[in-house]
Amino acid sequence: MANLVMFIILAVVILGSAVMCVMTKSIMRAATFLLFVLFGVAGIYFLLDYTFLGAAQISVYAGGITVMYMFAIQLVNKHALQNLVERFKGSRVCQGVIVSVLGLVVVGAVLIKNSFINNAAQLADVEVPMQQIGEALVGSEKYGYVLPFEFISLFLLACIVGGIMIARKEDNK
Repeated sequence: MANLVMFIILAVVILGSAVMCVMTKSIMRAATFLLFVLFGVAGIYFLLDYTFLGAAQISVYAGGITVMYMFAIQLVNKHALQNLVERFKGSRVCQGVIVSVLGLVVVGAVLIKNSFINNAAQLADVEVPMQQIGEALVGSEKYGYVLPFEFISLFLLACIVGGIMIARKEDNK
């Protein structure tokens, strides 16, 4: 019963912080709400007795949010940090809603087509050993995740370099 109560509390914190992260206009508040989301996910890992994943979640992502704070302060102009941003146009909001609903429909269709929900219900009672999860994360064979991690790291590096280039172009004006 206590696990259920803790899960409900963590779920409310995660969902509420995620919504506030998307809805706020301040980049610093958005980063703070994202930090709450990541701590909530770490709490769920601890609730499931995956202490290593919970500790990794806190150390890696809390450090990442700290770096994001520094980049936000350095790269974003002073008006955006002081909440002096322009309002969204109604057509842009409608386009965002349409794209979001379309993405939800595509994800739902893929889940239904691959009968993922039925397979997940059957596998719910099967416990996967931590060694198998670790080997899958660092493995390079068919179901390994080393190559996607490397692609993501290159993508993030390109984003950082692009952000620096954009910030430096604004200084020259």
